[in-house]
Amino acid sequence: MKRKALFVSRKNALTWLMALCLVGSAVARIVITGVKGIGYSQEVWSQIVLPVAATLLFVLITLINGKEMFYKTAIPVWMMGIYFAVRPHFYVSGNPFILGMFYTCIFFFCLLYTVITAGRLYPWLLMVLFAVPLGAMGYLCSVAGDLLNLVFLMFLPDMLLFVGLLLLVFAIRIHTDGQYHPTWGDRSDGRRVRTLAPMAQITMYFQWERNICSNFFEESFEITHIDRYIRQKRREGLTDFGITHVLLAAYVRGVAKYPQLNRFISGQKVYSRGDDIQYCMVIKKEMTVDSPDTSIKVHLNPRDTAVDVYHKLNAAIESVKATQELDSSLDSLIQYLNLIPGVLLKFVVWLLKFLDYFGLLPKFLLELSPFHGSLFFTSMGSLGIPPIYHHLYDFGNIPAFGAFGCKRRALEVQEDGSVVQKKYIDVKFVLDERICDGYYYATFFKHYRRLLAHPEVLDYPPEEVVPDID
Repeated sequence: MKRKALFVSRKNALTWLMALCLVGSAVARIVITGVKGIGYSQEVWSQIVLPVAATLLFVLITLINGKEMFYKTAIPVWMMGIYFAVRPHFYVSGNPFILGMFYTCIFFFCLLYTVITAGRLYPWLLMVLFAVPLGAMGYLCSVAGDLLNLVFLMFLPDMLLFVGLLLLVFAIRIHTDGQYHPTWGDRSDGRRVRTLAPMAQITMYFQWERNICSNFFEESFEITHIDRYIRQKRREGLTDFGITHVLLAAYVRGVAKYPQLNRFISGQKVYSRGDDIQYCMVIKKEMTVDSPDTSIKVHLNPRDTAVDVYHKLNAAIESVKATQELDSSLDSLIQYLNLIPGVLLKFVVWLLKFLDYFGLLPKFLLELSPFHGSLFFTSMGSLGIPPIYHHLYDFGNIPAFGAFGCKRRALEVQEDGSVVQKKYIDVKFVLDERICDGYYYATFFKHYRRLLAHPEVLDYPPEEVVPDID
């Protein structure tokens, strides 16, 4: 069956009732266990810390990411599964067969929840899934006789938990907007490409370092018509419009037709950023040796025109240059990291790489990072030198690094024997060969050349934006 994207909304009162029940479950578990007392430190972790952490994590995921990542509530459900597996089971411990069946039921409970919330089964099955253990606990309480109060207290935190989950079933909705919504295997900054050929998938494990998989591309563009286009834009009021805006707008337009250029590799998997083209750039407040520099990130769209690119890029630059010390949020983060002693800092960096490999870096860190994006583009022309081949970064996931140099003039002999002086600009790219094949890259750069030969087409949105993944 076709996958259904499930979500819950914070605007639904049942969502908050669920949260209230689960928080009450966590509090009851702490209070009751504290009153009864607990013998060993390992029991504190397995009988208090683990279930309380799982319960509160479920609430946080639902309230914060329930709109797009409700499926991730399966993580605390598996944590609760571990708790139920290791807690004392006086009522089944005497029979190994029944105990084995109990463990099997826990495993299939967690597995079924994961499959349902991933949209592979009907969400109403959750009602049965939660009602069965709730009914079982109610039955055990009813047959306990004189021990009713003790048994009820023992099951109270779990009963509150399942009552809250049962309420949540009625708050679950299915996305009907026809858009793709994340699921297991996706990252917060990209959608997993699941239709690659087998050879393309396994290549990532043999060639896992980005710099080893780099291709180098160099091209020269005749820019007489581009200079004319830039002068026209400046007359129209875009006073800072320049070659950077043209080259970047043409790249964005190229991605509209060849979207695989907006893919990236992370954790030996290929992902697509879709319509989010993340452009990174280093800027300086003044063109002096001592002037500080920082990185910015601009979110562009394949439908952007040259004017859109101009306004988005300049707004990002001006917002940073307006600060006294040219500080961005990235600089503030780095200042805190520099306070960590060297040995611990190495561990922190290793941890960041580990989290990034599994797609677990928080979204705010991905937004700050200049190593995560679609393209890094730099102007060597502003420094008065030719372009360089700039290496890709093994940390992060940027698959393309472009550089262009200063304008140069060249004398060319025409067919009639006359000599004409023309203006050129040299552009160099370092590209991750794994995001697409050589033919695709070649076709893209042919299209890129055609766009720069007629920059006026960048004044209008593209007639069609080709989706990377249908």
